[in-house]
Amino acid sequence: MIRYDLRCANGDEFEAWFGSIADYDKQAEAGLVECPHCGSPHVSKAPMAPAVRTGRAKDAQKERAVAMAMAAKVREHIKDNFDYVGGKFADEARKMHAGESDERAIWGEATPEEAQALAEDGIPAAPLPPDLAPVAPKKLN
Repeated sequence: MIRYDLRCANGDEFEAWFGSIADYDKQAEAGLVECPHCGSPHVSKAPMAPAVRTGRAKDAQKERAVAMAMAAKVREHIKDNFDYVGGKFADEARKMHAGESDERAIWGEATPEEAQALAEDGIPAAPLPPDLAPVAPKKLN
């Protein structure tokens, strides 16, 4: 087994284990290696240095692995159960709040100004931390 420190195009760093150097190369070329933080398939090896693991470092690594597994489940839940509305998030939230459209779980993008205006108007909305936000679909139909 070989452990690689990896980094995605968004700057997230994580580690992954592979059966061999060739296994990593094959999986990376096939687009099978993706960032557990943001889902990006654009992953490369990060510079590595030998490390001595202490008991505390191992505990922190285990805690991080649990947190990342939970984050992946949250991303999957959002992707499967929420409607992606893209840049129309503020408009859709306002329509639902005003009763102009049926209430449903949505996610998308809003500018800081739009998010502040929603809050000032008493419209419930909250930003998703980057580790919990699914990767947005390429095109919104």
